[in-house]
Amino acid sequence: MARARSKLGDKRVRKDHFHERAKDAGFRARAVFKLEELDKAVALFRPGDRVLDLGCAPGSWLQYARGRIGEAGRMVGIDRVAIPGIPGARLMVGDVFTVVPADLLGDLDHFDVVLSDMAPDTTGIRHLDQARSEALFERALEIAFATLAPGGRFAGKLFQGPDMKRLVDLARTRFAQVKVVKPASSRQISIEQYVTAGGFH
Repeated sequence: MARARSKLGDKRVRKDHFHERAKDAGFRARAVFKLEELDKAVALFRPGDRVLDLGCAPGSWLQYARGRIGEAGRMVGIDRVAIPGIPGARLMVGDVFTVVPADLLGDLDHFDVVLSDMAPDTTGIRHLDQARSEALFERALEIAFATLAPGGRFAGKLFQGPDMKRLVDLARTRFAQVKVVKPASSRQISIEQYVTAGGFH
């Protein structure tokens, strides 16, 4: 699982408008605005939701989710690297390809929302990066299928590639509504898309 690279303290990060906005608002990464756009587009969160964040580092998506689900909500995040604690979140260090869904659930019986901002450690070789992204996205879907409550919601990052249609169609087998969105806060040169889904069955 690739860790997010848009850490605010990383001098290599381009200081763009969204980066500065995130810093000023107390969020750990500019990626928070991608989730905000997705939430506004498809209403991902409800008060009291139970949320799973796959590839949660550095934690800005969990920070945003906390504000949307309130104190009654529950959150679980997993990444290959440890991150500083986030109020109301149970954080795990592990690999999504080997973790057992029951361990993600812990004392919960389901999640209402599964999120994935996972991206591969990019090589610059387009077809290889696409294939790795597709594998991460498919694993995120597998975990969502195993842990979501009926009616649950999903949002996951996926690089545009030859397998994209198959994976979107796979999501449609279990969700009543599926949309592909490219947030405005995604960098223009990026090939990333986000697949959002609701009405899990």
